[in-house]
Amino acid sequence: MSDWLFFIEVSLAGLGSGALLALAALAFVLIYKATQVVNLAVGELLMLGGYLFFAFAAGWGLPAWAAVPLAVIGGGLVGAVVERGIIRPMLGESAISVFMVTVGLGSVLIGLVELIWTADPRTLPAFISTKPLFLGEAYVSRKIAVAFAVAAVVIGIFLLLFRFWRGGVALRATATDQAAAYSCGINVPGVFSIAWIVGCATAAGAGILLGAIGGISPTMGVFGLSALVVVIVGGLDSILGALVGGLALGLIQSWTGTYLGGEYTNVVTFGILIVALMIRPYGLFGTHEIERL
Repeated sequence: MSDWLFFIEVSLAGLGSGALLALAALAFVLIYKATQVVNLAVGELLMLGGYLFFAFAAGWGLPAWAAVPLAVIGGGLVGAVVERGIIRPMLGESAISVFMVTVGLGSVLIGLVELIWTADPRTLPAFISTKPLFLGEAYVSRKIAVAFAVAAVVIGIFLLLFRFWRGGVALRATATDQAAAYSCGINVPGVFSIAWIVGCATAAGAGILLGAIGGISPTMGVFGLSALVVVIVGGLDSILGALVGGLALGLIQSWTGTYLGGEYTNVVTFGILIVALMIRPYGLFGTHEIERL
């Protein structure tokens, strides 16, 4: 019985980690779905969200209820500046050129964080209760439970918005055919801006939750690489794929780290990436595109 209880606790922790992966993957999906740009700086934008919260809560002494939305808004503003000042001028350039720009953006964000806050790891001011939480007899960290609940609500909201909101329909139309969207009167550059703003704000929110669990440091952007695995496995343009892939990878990483050892986690994670690309390169829920040569 104790072995089963331990397995359940490990699995619940994995689901919590998977929910954060899904939230970070959502930032990838939102931007790619509208602009066809793979933003490899999502991990660094996630890191920036954690540091912005630290600045508002610890530096300015603001309460968490004010610091959290300000940090999320700050992430969105960074997304707006990046889209308008860097990405939009590159429209029409090759995909690899835009991809490499996002790689450089990630390095710039790391450098800025180290210049402002140094490279030392920091602990965020506590804003989530540490009171034990039990599901039956299984213990769950309250921080992980809160992260899971927030991620579930946010992803659920996005699924509804993409289905029923006019802006969501415009984004889907733009993702399908930009020329046709233009002909229907859709403001395609405006859709691009919204996608970057919302995607970067989502990454910043995920960074706050991740920082609350494990602290913040300039290296926490590595978490974005696991989120990239999620979107490739689930589908680069699928919100449902981000959810399913994130939860699945969170469980697999938790089981691997517990029963095989932490040194095997990256091996298994990126092994899954290679197998997924070989078997289903468009992902489990991604759009399968057929191009005439």
